[in-house]
Amino acid sequence: MSYEVEIFGFNLTINPIAFTLPIGKNGWDVYWYGIIIALGFLLAVVYALIYNEKRFGINTDRMLDVVLVTTPVAILCARAYYVIFDGVKLNGIKDFFGFGDSSGFAGIAIYGGVIGAFACGALMCYIRKVNLLDMFDLAAVGFIIGQGVGRWGNFINQEAYGTFTGSSWWGMQSNRTIMEMGEGLVHPCFLYESVWCIIGFFILNHFAKRRRFKGQIFLSYVTWYSFGRFFIEMLRTDSLMLGKIRVSCLVSAVIFLAAAITLAILFKKNKQELGQGEYEKVFAANTDEAQPQEEIAENE
Repeated sequence: MSYEVEIFGFNLTINPIAFTLPIGKNGWDVYWYGIIIALGFLLAVVYALIYNEKRFGINTDRMLDVVLVTTPVAILCARAYYVIFDGVKLNGIKDFFGFGDSSGFAGIAIYGGVIGAFACGALMCYIRKVNLLDMFDLAAVGFIIGQGVGRWGNFINQEAYGTFTGSSWWGMQSNRTIMEMGEGLVHPCFLYESVWCIIGFFILNHFAKRRRFKGQIFLSYVTWYSFGRFFIEMLRTDSLMLGKIRVSCLVSAVIFLAAAITLAILFKKNKQELGQGEYEKVFAANTDEAQPQEEIAENE
């Protein structure tokens, strides 16, 4: 199914299927969504390979071991998070992995992926003897690249949109949004989050060059992303719900407060430690003041 999309006055025709491979009876469709997600992941890995040694000092081989194990676990956690909170009906384990007759693998949630990635990453760091906070700092910058790029997969699928904008030009609509919401331009929430993440990437990349303590970039990422996600989620119409509570808003609020408070405490502690260093006069070595009294007496 193709989508006829109007966004900010531009009209586009979008086919979610990029191409079909001659595999199986009916062929195997390759979707733009998967390609875009893979591109985001690739950019994250490229960033890690370029800047890892210079800024974070992690052994590259060990870093790749952590990434290769963590990635599939993160995908499964993203799927599990979606299935649990969206109330997806599965007829068996095959449906969870996309081989059954029900919803298949359609549906993942980014928070599940993030939580799963950092949990599995922590375990792998322990196993491969990689400094946990260095790895989390590096992963944070990679994650925000992947999220900024990956959200465009939602645009291709015409999902992750919000309520009506009430504007005659700001927003988007398609045959899918019209079918689900009715006529009118809706908030392109995928775009809001993509822009928020891209801005966040440049901020994190800037501070990664001069981080003051380990864990700073990770906590900054969590604070930045959860703050923006809380407000963007309030606009969406497809939020996962826990009763009347938007799950992502609740998670965002809790994570933001925890990360922001921790970040503030660590900055204060770091500032105090820097202020406790003893002052040494720059030119003391060239004056009698630099010599102990006993040594001065001997020289006389």
